[in-house]
Amino acid sequence: MPGTGRVEALAALSAPRVAWHGPRPLDDCDGRDELARRFWVPLLAALPDLERRDDVVLAGEWRGGTWVGATGHYVGLFVADWLGIPATGGVVTLRYGEFHRLADGFAVESYVIVDLPDLMRQAGVWPLAPPLGATDRVPGPATRDGVRTTSADPAESQASLALVEAMIAGLMRYDGRSLDSMEQWRFWHPEFMWYGPAGIGTCRGQADYRRVHQQPFLTAFPDRVGGDHKCRIGEGAYVGSTGWPSVRATHVGGGFLGLPPTGRRIGMRVMDFWRREGGLLRENWVFIDLLDLLHQMGIDVLGRMRAAGRLRDDPVTASPGAARG
Repeated sequence: MPGTGRVEALAALSAPRVAWHGPRPLDDCDGRDELARRFWVPLLAALPDLERRDDVVLAGEWRGGTWVGATGHYVGLFVADWLGIPATGGVVTLRYGEFHRLADGFAVESYVIVDLPDLMRQAGVWPLAPPLGATDRVPGPATRDGVRTTSADPAESQASLALVEAMIAGLMRYDGRSLDSMEQWRFWHPEFMWYGPAGIGTCRGQADYRRVHQQPFLTAFPDRVGGDHKCRIGEGAYVGSTGWPSVRATHVGGGFLGLPPTGRRIGMRVMDFWRREGGLLRENWVFIDLLDLLHQMGIDVLGRMRAAGRLRDDPVTASPGAARG
């Protein structure tokens, strides 16, 4: 078994009966052994020299539980296929967001999203419409202080959490007609950075954010409501939140991810990490389980990826003449 010692060490961070919730197609793992078999063993076979690079780590109490949240990248040589994504033989970065509830030193409940579409992009088998935002390796905080080594001032933590809560309350005041109804300029720095999943991309400032994500999203899901949050914590200048799903809506408009409306009800697994600067939000790292969302909309992303790979590798079907029949 590849990386047996590393698999055992990683699995040992979780309780024997951990409830682990990951992205599609992994979804739920019941217990440490299943987590090792379905997640860690295949991942370490694909990236045997895998290293973890945390960009933000924060901890706090949520509804009587102790939680830790983190985002960053796994880095390594992609030498074997993983989840059907073809190996490149070169360096890749796998972006992750995660939240863990701890008890007796172990993770007993976990929520994890890795940006699988971005790994597909790096492998040259992009299965979706071109994103409206920029696609590149998402950076860590501009202040380089996302991993704390000292205790945070509780007043600073509360200020960060209060700002995020006020911002989210503003989002819920959308009148269905004007984006200005949410008054988001009250909460965001004029040059804030929004780092979305690979299917959406990165944007900067209100105008770019509206073009890249907010307007297409609200056109597609105008009746969206939030809820079912599993964790929301603040530490220092940082806040982290996840819901599973945290957005429920009906897909009635076109434009989001370049797709026509399906009329289907959906639930969206989401994670956010924010950095406050003064009295405004300056950076936001966003994760959406796009494979799960699109599955609910009737789209098999992994199937599309396999088809894209076949077209890429087959010089006959990929030729201009073949396209004309």
